Amino acid sequence: MFTVAELLGFFDTRLTESAFRLETLDQYEVGSDGGDFHRFVVGEPEPDWDRKRPWLETLRTERDAGIRRHRVRVLRTPLNDYLRYACEWGYVLNAEAGEEIHVLDLAARALPPEVVDHDFWLIDDKYPLRMHYAENGEFIGAELVDNLGRYQKARDAALAAAEPFAQWWARHPEEWRANRTV
Repeated sequence: MFTVAELLGFFDTRLTESAFRLETLDQYEVGSDGGDFHRFVVGEPEPDWDRKRPWLETLRTERDAGIRRHRVRVLRTPLNDYLRYACEWGYVLNAEAGEEIHVLDLAARALPPEVVDHDFWLIDDKYPLRMHYAENGEFIGAELVDNLGRYQKARDAALAAAEPFAQWWARHPEEWRANRTV
């Protein structure tokens, strides 16, 4: 399995056209958030821009180079704090920087049978990487897997069933932190 460093190296050497991500977990325990999830929960007004700005610049650079980065976020409303954080301090900003984000809300529609039950990346439509996480959402590793067709079908089915994030988010103001009561 790839470590985080090896996974990043894989992206650096293979990503030339597109990166698709399917996200299925209710929460991820990742150090790369730089403590922003905690900042969000305790009511800080915005993320740590010294940490967030370089990622947004990467997304803009990829977009400008013609690399398509897109994802489907599988979730269920009402959202937990982590998913609300991911939407407000992640997807809103990432979408503005050029990432195409879609939401498949399981409270509104069923998961299509072609969609796999785990997280994965599909790089340049030819390298499927299955992501492995511990129960608490901590990253364990990623593995390059066979069965490209299965992951292409899973991506296509997830995208067909999902809706653009901005459209979905606009319909769910009850999930916005500013509209929630503590």
